[in-house]
Amino acid sequence: MTFLMGDFNAKVKRDNTGYEDIMGRYGLGERKENGERFANLCAFNKLVIGGTIFTHKRIHKITWTSPDHTTQNQIDHICINKTFRRTIEDVRTERGADIASDNHLLVAKMKLKLKKHWTMGRTISQKLNTAFVQDTNKPNKFKI
Repeated sequence: MTFLMGDFNAKVKRDNTGYEDIMGRYGLGERKENGERFANLCAFNKLVIGGTIFTHKRIHKITWTSPDHTTQNQIDHICINKTFRRTIEDVRTERGADIASDNHLLVAKMKLKLKKHWTMGRTISQKLNTAFVQDTNKPNKFKI
């Protein structure tokens, strides 16, 4: 399972033409150069942009507000690979969180089903060099 989260300064826009596989129709803003790069990154890595999938009021999509409170955008994103897209139940901002930033806290609600028994995979046995430890000259070389 792959997650990509962060402040990408990328507006992804509502129109998902050409990017139907990686985004929904509920983004904000107009896609510019950063948004295009971000969408291409997600398409190349088969990642879905979580914030564009769910319908919310505008206030719950806005992740950044300018210091003068005149500009608001959705520029922070949480992405997950397409295989696990259905595990995300919701992505929205929590405006009340005191995080001392002009960005709002972006939260994803997920539902995972984990296997009861985990396998650790193959363990590789390592042979220890006991001859190195038994050599009486070696410890003397490392004394200070």
